[in-house]
Amino acid sequence: MGTTQPIRNKKTLENFRNYYKKEENKPRNYALIVFGLNSALRISDILKLKWKDVCNSTGYLEHIIVTEKKTGKKNVLALNRATKEALDYYRKTIETIDSEHYIFSSQKVKDEPITRSQAFRIIQKAAQKCGMKEPVSCHSLRKTFGYYAWKNGTPPALLMSIYNHSSYEITKRYLGIEQLDKDEVYEKNVL
Repeated sequence: MGTTQPIRNKKTLENFRNYYKKEENKPRNYALIVFGLNSALRISDILKLKWKDVCNSTGYLEHIIVTEKKTGKKNVLALNRATKEALDYYRKTIETIDSEHYIFSSQKVKDEPITRSQAFRIIQKAAQKCGMKEPVSCHSLRKTFGYYAWKNGTPPALLMSIYNHSSYEITKRYLGIEQLDKDEVYEKNVL
């Protein structure tokens, strides 16, 4: 996991999330970041998704099923409104969509998704342009999802299940719980 942390500052997160929509018109990159922030999936699992995995002829699926590359475990997740909107924004810029095409397709290699290193460069550029100083990587998207879910009251046991983690210690590291977060609990819990 290294030193990658979740993006904790809401304004920074908003700027980062929207960089490829508002600052640099790249709908695929925007959709990639929004999908990562809202799915809690590893980048390797996001990149292997095809259009048929998220939608059919009648619209977006309510749930998608992903077999995680790292663990081999099945993960069922709901596509939220933000994810659907970002995918729709991206779809409108694509001339022809084939259900067998990768969602985040490479512009250089036909019928292949972008690489992990390309996804990393996309995320790094947005982070740098937004002035982020802390280490940011593809995994920051996954960690940011959990951090905000936890801050919004999602029980850690449920986050463990979403992440398919085997221990709370792993989930705790993902959430990036710091002393300031602990202090906030003491400040708010006045009996």
